[in-house]
Amino acid sequence: MVEHGIHRIDTGFHRPRFDASHLVVEGSRAAFIDCGTNHSVPRLLHALAAAGLTPAAVDWLILTHVHLDHAGGAGELLARLPNARLVVHPRGARHMIDPTQLIAGATAVYGEAEMQRSYGTLRPVPAQRVVEAADGHVVELAGRALVCLDTPGHARHHNAIHDERSASVFTGDCFGLSYREFDTARGAFIIPTTSPVQFDPDAMHASIERVLECAPRALHLTHFGRIAEPRRCGDDLHEQIDAMVAIARRHAQAGDRHAAIAAELAALYLARARTHGCEVDAARLAALLDVDIELNAQGLEVWLERAR
Repeated sequence: MVEHGIHRIDTGFHRPRFDASHLVVEGSRAAFIDCGTNHSVPRLLHALAAAGLTPAAVDWLILTHVHLDHAGGAGELLARLPNARLVVHPRGARHMIDPTQLIAGATAVYGEAEMQRSYGTLRPVPAQRVVEAADGHVVELAGRALVCLDTPGHARHHNAIHDERSASVFTGDCFGLSYREFDTARGAFIIPTTSPVQFDPDAMHASIERVLECAPRALHLTHFGRIAEPRRCGDDLHEQIDAMVAIARRHAQAGDRHAAIAAELAALYLARARTHGCEVDAARLAALLDVDIELNAQGLEVWLERAR
């Protein structure tokens, strides 16, 4: 169902209902918020056509941040959108113009073969098409204000996007992850994302409150889709951030630190899912959250090392 001209697009990254781009349509003009990877571009163009629009109708590609599951396809998508400009946090702009460091970092983690399989070859964005969006920057879409909010904690180059027209916020990763497989009569189940390398618990707490200060009726998460009850979900995130930091500190000196942190994170999420009313066993939860548990454990370890 499309409300306020907001279309959710499954980018196809990793698994179904894991990674979303959002198409915002106002009159005859449009903007994408986040874009997935190079492999996602055909899906985004198909969604645009399904909305009755051509590539020339897109004025903006707005990135919440430059992690590759959100921004890897930016160059390829913009090459197909003749009138669009890229909006990105000032700290992330240079990585879109010259993605060399993004490529090197991802290749070091995943290897060349996996880099190509998951992301493809990153295409630079021409500098003249890049708009640096500092805190409070307003993207104007046919009279509709999309306001960029500096929201670090997950990454220092992160903006959430407040859509005043729909009273909602596109949160990228600053307001956690919520997969539809965990929905119950109690609503959305949500967990934080502390993935490496810039997790900062104090900043993440502050960014959650920054989003809530907008008094949104709904949130649109890249992982994955629309959720309601922002205040309740925010409170859940605050509790878990503190619990996750405590887990990291508890295992800081362990010889098998990574495995210990990951195992306790899985136990935390399973216990909270059960309390939320999710009838999910440990194996199913591990299958759905495998990537997130691994990245969250890595992020907590990087934070531990930085805090020494």
